[in-house]
Amino acid sequence: MQLAFVLVEPKVPENVGAAARALCTMGFGELWLVNSDLHTRPEAHWLAHGSDHILDNARIFPDLQAVRNSVDLLMGTSAKPRHNRQDWHPPGQLREVLISKGSSVATAALVFGREDRGLANEELALCDLLTGIPMKVAYPSLNLAQSVMLYAWEMSGLSALEPGETGSSAAPQARLGALRSRLETMLPQVDAPADGKLYQWAMERLPMLSERDIGFVHTLCGNIERLLKRK
Repeated sequence: MQLAFVLVEPKVPENVGAAARALCTMGFGELWLVNSDLHTRPEAHWLAHGSDHILDNARIFPDLQAVRNSVDLLMGTSAKPRHNRQDWHPPGQLREVLISKGSSVATAALVFGREDRGLANEELALCDLLTGIPMKVAYPSLNLAQSVMLYAWEMSGLSALEPGETGSSAAPQARLGALRSRLETMLPQVDAPADGKLYQWAMERLPMLSERDIGFVHTLCGNIERLLKRK
C-alpha cells in the first residue's frame, strides 16, 4: 500500500518543510499538496533538514476531488465526527483499518486541512473515512506539522510492509476503488438512487470492509449484474 500525506492549501511554508521531515523520519516519501506551491519556498527547505527530496518530488493537485480520483481510499482529518458519520477513528484504530484492507487498497491518502480552518464540509464529504486526534483540551490545538508527525509515527509500520502484504499486487478489479465504482453504477439500477438512504448507507460502510469482505461484495455484485443483464 502506498500511503500519501496530503496538505490542503497550507498557509505556512515552514509547516510544509517540517511535515516533509516528519514523513522522512518515519519512512514515508509521498507528500501531496492541493492548490499550493509552498514546497518550493526557501522557508520550507530550511525546516526540511535532509528531506528536500520529498519537497522536490511533491505532487500537486488542483483540488481534493483530483486526489479523490487518484486513490482507492481517501481519509480526512477532522477534530470531531461530522454529520452523524460513524466512521471517525483515532490514529491507532485507523492503522488497524488500513491493515485490514490487505490487497484491496493500492493507494491511500491521508488529508490534512488548512492551519486556520481545517477541511471544508464539502471536502470532508469526499472522504471515505474520517480521523482525528483525541485531546484532553480543545486549545491549544496541534500544529499542522505536529499532526503529520503523529500520524506518520502511528502509521510507520505500514511503510515497512512488503508489497504482497500491503496490497499493491492486487488485481485492479479486486480493489476497493473498483468496488466503489461498481456500486455507483449498480445501486441505482436496483432502486437505490444516489440521493437515497440505502445508497448513502452502503457508501459510508464500504470503506470499513476488510479485504475478505470486499472480495465477497465483488462476488455479490457480479451475481446481481448477471441477473440485471438477463432482465
